[in-house]
Amino acid sequence: MTLTELRYIVAVARERHFGRAAEKCFVSQPTLSVAVKKLEDELGVALFERNSGEVTVTPLGARVVEQAQRVLEETAAIKEIASAGKDQLATPLRVGAIYTIGPYLFPQLIPAVQKAAPKMPLLLQENYTVRLGALLKAGDVDVVILSLPYADAGIVTQALYDEPFRVVLPAKHAWQSKKSIAADQLCQETLLLLGAGNCFRDQVMQTCARAGKAKSSHIQQALEGSSLETIRQMVASGVGITVLPSTAAEARSSSS
Repeated sequence: MTLTELRYIVAVARERHFGRAAEKCFVSQPTLSVAVKKLEDELGVALFERNSGEVTVTPLGARVVEQAQRVLEETAAIKEIASAGKDQLATPLRVGAIYTIGPYLFPQLIPAVQKAAPKMPLLLQENYTVRLGALLKAGDVDVVILSLPYADAGIVTQALYDEPFRVVLPAKHAWQSKKSIAADQLCQETLLLLGAGNCFRDQVMQTCARAGKAKSSHIQQALEGSSLETIRQMVASGVGITVLPSTAAEARSSSS
């Protein structure tokens, strides 16, 4: 049994005619007929019924042809994989990022990759740090963008950039004229943060040296699953203050 013979029986089943099938396969009709008969002899079953006007596929032949089609498709897929492997910049790049980075980094990443590797498809997703680490170890993504430090014996990390934090205040806040705000001052205000389990929240809490000693009424947690944009709107409403990554704060400023 050969791939050529499988192509022939698929063509005959599609065309319902040996002559037309031979033309589609760019061979003579006798060549195709001999190959089909050889395959039938090997399998020990008739795949086609030859009538004077038309060729019909036997019930068993239909199942064989269906399987042959799948084999040919899988063969083509193997060739595509091999071809793509010759050009690494043509294979998909699967990138994951945490929720506090993705919305601001991806719009910059996409045009940069398209310029450097126009044939490379980008598959992007956002998730929590723990989930992204699991996806990376499972081979479901190629690279993830997280907040450091990140310790996992099975994952190698490389610093990409440093990003400062920006304090976001409601209009006419007493600190509005300040150029900088000390971390220990944050606990004097109602601090709006993302839900527990978000790495950015943990970073802010660690940076705010006195936050752990502050009264619980001063450390407010936004509804679980809230986004940075939701918290920003709460700040605008005067509920409290928050801390954002610089890219998030700048993105908001440029869109206003």
